[in-house]
Amino acid sequence: MQGRRHRVTSSDGTEIGLLTAGTGPGLLLVHGGMGRLERWEPLWGLLTEHWQVTAMDRRGRGSSGDTQPYRLSKEYDDVATVATSLADRNGHPPDVFGHSYGALCALGAAARGAPLRRLALYEPPGPQTAPREWRERASALAAGGQPGRAMISFLTEIIGLSMAQVSELRNVPGAQDVLPIVSATLPREAEALASADPLALAGDVTAPVLLLLGEASPGWAADITHALDAALPQVTLAVLPGVGHEATDTAPGLIHRELLRFLG
Repeated sequence: MQGRRHRVTSSDGTEIGLLTAGTGPGLLLVHGGMGRLERWEPLWGLLTEHWQVTAMDRRGRGSSGDTQPYRLSKEYDDVATVATSLADRNGHPPDVFGHSYGALCALGAAARGAPLRRLALYEPPGPQTAPREWRERASALAAGGQPGRAMISFLTEIIGLSMAQVSELRNVPGAQDVLPIVSATLPREAEALASADPLALAGDVTAPVLLLLGEASPGWAADITHALDAALPQVTLAVLPGVGHEATDTAPGLIHRELLRFLG
């Protein structure tokens, strides 16, 4: 991925790494779990034709730092800090597209009043995404030096992928560095989901929101997305045919089309 590398400092002093490319209105990308900003490579060329795109490495991976103890609210602050920096630089608030855990972080930032013009959210998770039994088992695997097994458990049991689909993901950008990220972040993010409340966040969001839902995504994604559709004051729901939770990898053209429709 080509672009300009730069950083901002979040409210707790953590450095957040950024990559910016393209021209046009500002668009902030917030990736999901077990990844870093390079996961946007399938979409990068498409998006930078229409927007000035900034992708952030979420804390604890890639070009970003980390600060203990971990709290989900810190991730809300990270997104808000980046959005404020972009708004100050460009003279107007950016739009944001968040995928999975990154969508929850973007929703939390918007609920806290971050300068975000519009939000596009692909299947933000909630407590039902990571049941207690799975959290404990996956965390034990990661802590026991078996992050590969924890990752496979997440992809098959939580995301609903087949083993063949898991094998295909080994070729996506950034896949070679995923195991250290799993060890460092999967247990803490799974635990944070136990007390996450996306519906409560929705009540404080005033910006227009596009909710994206894969037709073949797991049941928790449909349940949370439809609940958010009922809770958000300004919302559009788009169900994407034939794709699941990983559509940012498998169907970038479809995602690009929906973002163009909503963000213009």
